[in-house]
Amino acid sequence: MRWATFWSSPSPSPGNCSLHRRCCCHLAGDFYCRYHEDVLFPAGMEEVAEDSATLMRYSKKARVSLATGGSSINKPDGSVREKPDRIGGPGDQSTDELERGSGDGTFEDFEEAVPKARKKRTVEGSTVTFKADQSLIEVIKNNGKLIPQAVKHWVERYESDPKHAMVELLMMLFGACGAKYQLREDFLDETDVDDVVVALVNLARRGEIEDYYGSKRKELKNFKENLVAFLDNLVIECQNGPLFDQVLFEKCMDYIIALSCTPPRVYRQVASLVGLQLVTSFISVAKTLGSQRETTQRQLNAEKKKRNEGPRVESLNKRLSMTHEKITVIEEMMRKTFTGLFVHRYRDIDPNIRMSCIQSLGIWIVSYPSLFLQDLYLKYLGWTLNDKISGVRKTSILALQNLYEVDDNVPSLGLFTERFSNRMIELANDIDVSVAVAAIGLLKQLLRHQLLSDDDLGPLYDLLIDEPSEIRHAIGELVYDHLIAQKFSSSRSRGSEGDASEVHLGRMLQILREFSADPILCTYVMDDVWDYMESMKDWKCIVSMLLDENPLIELTDVDATNLVRLLYASARKAVGERIVPATDNRKQSYTKAQKEALENNRRDITVAMMKNYPQLLRKFMADKEKAPSLVEIIVHLKLELYSLKRQEQNFKTVLQLIKEAFFKHGEKDPLRSCVKAITFCSREGQGELQDFAQNLLKELEDELIVKIRSAMKEVAEGDDEYSFLVNLKRLYELQLAKPVPIENLYEEFVITLRSSQSMDDEVVGFMLLNMYLHVAWCLHSISDGESLSETSLSSLLSKRNALFGLLESLLNVPCEAPEDGKDRKYGSLLACRVCTILAEMWCLFRKSNYSSTKLEQLGFCPDASVLQKFWALCVQQLNISDEIEDEDLNREYIEDTHREAVMIGAAKLVATDTVPKDYLAPGIISHFVMHGTSVAEIVKQVVSVLKKTASHDVSNIFLEAMKRAYQRHVVELSKGDDESSASKSFAECKDLAARLSGTFMGAARSKHRVDILHIVKGGVSFAFLDAPRKLSFLEGAVIPFVSKLPSSDALDILKDVQKRTENVNTDEDPSGWRPYYTFVDKLREKYAKNEGFQDEKESVKRRGRPRKRRNIQGKKLFDGQGSSEEEDAISASDQDAQDEEQEDDPDEDAPLINSLISSSKLRCFENTRHL
Repeated sequence: MRWATFWSSPSPSPGNCSLHRRCCCHLAGDFYCRYHEDVLFPAGMEEVAEDSATLMRYSKKARVSLATGGSSINKPDGSVREKPDRIGGPGDQSTDELERGSGDGTFEDFEEAVPKARKKRTVEGSTVTFKADQSLIEVIKNNGKLIPQAVKHWVERYESDPKHAMVELLMMLFGACGAKYQLREDFLDETDVDDVVVALVNLARRGEIEDYYGSKRKELKNFKENLVAFLDNLVIECQNGPLFDQVLFEKCMDYIIALSCTPPRVYRQVASLVGLQLVTSFISVAKTLGSQRETTQRQLNAEKKKRNEGPRVESLNKRLSMTHEKITVIEEMMRKTFTGLFVHRYRDIDPNIRMSCIQSLGIWIVSYPSLFLQDLYLKYLGWTLNDKISGVRKTSILALQNLYEVDDNVPSLGLFTERFSNRMIELANDIDVSVAVAAIGLLKQLLRHQLLSDDDLGPLYDLLIDEPSEIRHAIGELVYDHLIAQKFSSSRSRGSEGDASEVHLGRMLQILREFSADPILCTYVMDDVWDYMESMKDWKCIVSMLLDENPLIELTDVDATNLVRLLYASARKAVGERIVPATDNRKQSYTKAQKEALENNRRDITVAMMKNYPQLLRKFMADKEKAPSLVEIIVHLKLELYSLKRQEQNFKTVLQLIKEAFFKHGEKDPLRSCVKAITFCSREGQGELQDFAQNLLKELEDELIVKIRSAMKEVAEGDDEYSFLVNLKRLYELQLAKPVPIENLYEEFVITLRSSQSMDDEVVGFMLLNMYLHVAWCLHSISDGESLSETSLSSLLSKRNALFGLLESLLNVPCEAPEDGKDRKYGSLLACRVCTILAEMWCLFRKSNYSSTKLEQLGFCPDASVLQKFWALCVQQLNISDEIEDEDLNREYIEDTHREAVMIGAAKLVATDTVPKDYLAPGIISHFVMHGTSVAEIVKQVVSVLKKTASHDVSNIFLEAMKRAYQRHVVELSKGDDESSASKSFAECKDLAARLSGTFMGAARSKHRVDILHIVKGGVSFAFLDAPRKLSFLEGAVIPFVSKLPSSDALDILKDVQKRTENVNTDEDPSGWRPYYTFVDKLREKYAKNEGFQDEKESVKRRGRPRKRRNIQGKKLFDGQGSSEEEDAISASDQDAQDEEQEDDPDEDAPLINSLISSSKLRCFENTRHL
C-alpha cells in the first residue's frame, strides 16, 4: 500500500523508515505514526470507504485546520477521537499480524489490541454531527465542537454559491449581536451597509434584540470562545482562496466596522470582538505566508547562484510575486480594521472594550512586528497608561511587558520609552495595587535593557516600606535583581557560592544603612527581599561575617547592627513567623510539605549557630542595639539537637551568657529578650538541659531580689536611685512572664512608699507596677485552686488593701507645675500610672467576680469620694498639655498617650460595671469631642456598651453628660478674660449634643422615643431653673434632640415651654431670652413639617439621602450576631450628626474588653503589659 503524509513536514520520507511501516495503525480511516507524530492516510482511501456520504473531504483547504486541530482526529463519520499517546504494548500483536490485518482490509483486530491513552466515557447517541440545515449562529451558541465542520461546509457552499453563503455569514454576524434581521440575497450588492446598520440600531432601540455576549445563561457560557474559534477557523479555511478574493472579507469588514460605531453597547462589543479576532487570525496567515516567501526567496537565490535560467526560476519568481501580493492584501485588511475599528474603540466608554482593544494590540505587535512595531501603533499603549479604569491601565502594562521581553523589539522602542518612561515609573505608585505590581514588573524589563537610570528609580525605593505587601514584595524583587544580584549590570562578576553570599549581603547592608535609624523600616526591607535573596538563608556566612572571620570584610558598627537584625529576621522567616504585621491578621496555615521545610530550616539554623552562638554573644552582649535580636534567636532553635550532637556545654554557655546580659542591661528590649529566651529554654528544653535552664532561672530570681534589697538600702542611705530603678525594671519584665516569690520584698515596698516622700516618680511607678503584678499572680494562683487556704486568702487581702491604700493616698497629691518652672510635685507619668493601676485593681476585684463563691470577701467597690478623686485625676491627665504629652511619650514603657491610657481605664470601669454608672459614665461621655479621634473612639465604644447593657439609664446619662459639658462652658464664660475659650467650650457642648442625638436614628427613634422625650424635657427643666442665664443650654444641648421627636411630642414640648413664660417679661433681657425663641422656632418648624414615623422614608428621600436597609435584613438573617441599631447609630453620628445613613460595626459581638480597644492605638490591659 502506498502512503502519503497528511501535511508536509521535514521528517524523513515513510519509505526510508522501517519503524514507519511497523507502527501505523488503521483507526476508522486515519493513521498515526508515533515515530514521526504525523497523521497519515492511504492514497486509495476513496476506494476503501463504503459510505461516500460520510467520508471526510481531504482537500487542500481542510488540511491546515485539521493539522492545527490539536490532539483530535476527525473520523469520516464526523465523530472525534483523540490520538493515542502510545502504540503497542506487552500484549500487542506481532508485526506480521499487524501488516496482514484481519484479512478484510479493516484491521479491526489491531484496533482492539491497541491500549488507549485515556478511556473516554461514551453514551449511546451522545455523538453530535453537523447537520446541513443548522445555521451558523446555532452552532456557535450551542455546540462549539461542530465549528470546524460547519466552517468547512460553509466554505464549500461559498465556492458554489458566493452570494447565498455571504448572506448566511452576515446573518450569523447579526445573530451574534442578538438581532434578527433578514438580508435578501438578490439585493446584496445593491444593499447599502449604512441602511442595514440603521435598521439594526432601530431594532435595539425597540428592545427587539437579545444579548448573547453578556448573557449569564448556562448554555451561552462559551459563546465568546465559540465565536472566536469560528472566526479563526474561517480565516484559516479561507486562506487558500476566499480570503484573497477581495469580496468576502471586504464586505464583512464593512459591516463589522459600521456596527462597532453604533450606540447599542452589545453591537460594539460583538463587532469589536469579531474585528479584533479577524486581525489576529490574519496575522497567523500572514506569518505563514511570510515564512513561505522567505523559503521561496532562498530557493530563488540558490537557483540564481547556479545561474540557471528556466522554468524553475520562472516558477519561483511567480510564486514569490503571488505570495507577496497576498501578504500585501492581508496587511491592507489589517490596516483597514485598525483605522476603522481600533482607533475608535480603544477609547470606548465600555472599559471591557478598551481592554480587549489594548490586549489585542499587544498581541499584534509581538506577533507581527514587521507591521505593528512602530510608533504609529505603539502610542496607543502609551496613551492608555493614563486610563481612568485600573483594568485598562493594567492591560496596557502587561502588553508592554510582553513587548519588552523580546530583545529584538527593544531597538525600535527607543522613542516610545523616552516618551512614556516617566509615566511607567509613576504607575509603580498607582492607587490600584495590581496595577502598581504590574508596573513594577514592567520597570524590571526596562532595567534589564538598561533603559532607566538609577536616578529614575529613587522614588521607587520608598515603596519598600509601603503598606500593601504585594507592592513591597514586587519592589523587593526589583531591588534584589537590580541592586543586590545586579542581574541587569553588564559588568556583573561571577564567583563561588560563598563569595556570592558575602557580596550580596554586603550590598544588602548598603541598602539597610539608609534605614538604620529605624529598626522597623529595616525589618520591612528584609521582609521584601527575603523571597528572592538566597544569601539571607546562608546563616553560616552571616555568622562568619559577624565574627570577622574574613579579614577582607570590615563591618562598621551600623553594619554589624543591621547584620544582627538580618540574622534574627532571617531566622524568624525561615521558621514561618511573620516579621511584618499582616493586614488581615489571619493565622498562617501550611501544608505538610511546607511544615517539613520549616522544620528543616529550624534544624539548619540550629546547626549553623550551635558552635558559634557563644562567640557571638560574648562579642555583642554589651551592645543594647544588638543584644535583643541576638539573644532571642534561641527561641527559634531546635534545642534537642544540642543533646543529639553532644553540644550540651555550648547550650549551658549560651544560657549563662544570656543571664549575664540580663544583669548588664536596664532597657526594655534587652531585658524582655533575655527573659523570653531563658523561660523558653526552661519550658521547651529536653532532660538535663531543661533542668539546667530551670535552675538558672531560679538563680536569676534570687540574685535579682538580693540586688533590689541592696539598692533599696542604698537609696535609704541617700545614694542614687538609678540602680534601684534598673532592678525594678528587671523585676517587672520577669513578672510579666512568670510569678516571682517576692512576699517579703512586697512588704518592704509598702514601707518604703509610705515613708519616702521625695522618691523619683518613675521609681514609685515601677514599684507600684511590680506590686500590682504580684497581687495579680497571687489572685491567679488562688482562683486556679492551687493554694486556696485561709492563710493565702488573708495574705492576698492584706496585700490588696495595702496597695489600695497607697494608690488612694496618691490621689490626694497635687499634680501641677509650680510657677518657678521647677520639677512638678506630682509628675504626669506617675499620675497616669496611678489611674491605670487603680482602674485595673478595681476591675480585678470587682464584686460581681466573686459573689456567691468562696472568695466573696475579695470583692471590692470604691467609695464615692475615692471615685470622684480618681476621675478628677483622670480629667487632669485629659487636659494635659501637648508638650508634656510628647515628652513622656518618648520615654520607655509608654506606648499610649496619657489621655488614651486614663480614658481606657475609666471606660473599663463603666463597661464592666465595676463602679456605678451614674457618676463616671456622664463624665466620660462629656469628653466625647474634646481630645481628638483616639479618645473619641474610646468614648464611642462606651456609649455603645451602655446602650446595650444599661438602656434604661441612657437618657439620664446623656442628659447629665451634656449638663457637665455645659457647666464647663459656664466656668469658662465666668472667667470673662478669653472669649475664644468660651466660644470653644460652647461649640464643644453643641458638638457633643449632636453626636449623642445622632445615636437615635432610623428604627432607634421609635425604640428610644421615651428616652429622647426624657432628655428634651429634662433639658428644658434644667434650662428654666435659672432663666434666662441657663437658657443657652436649650440651644447648645437640647435643639439637636428636637429633630428626633415625632410631631405630637414636639407640640407637647412647645406648649410646656410657652406655659413656662406666660407671666414672664422676656423683653427685659432680649439677648438672654434669644435661645428660648430659637428653641420655640425649632419646635414650631418640627410640628409644621408634620413628620411622623410613618412618613420618615419619604422625608429622607426629599433630603436626597435614602436610608440603607441592609442592616435590617442582616438583623433578620443573623439574629444575635449582626450589628445593633444603637452601635450603627453611634458610628454614623461620628461622621455627621445630621446624617441619617446607618453604618455597620462588625465588632458588636466581640468580647466586652475588645470592644473598648478596637482602635489601632488602644492597648489591652488584660495582661497588664502596657501599663
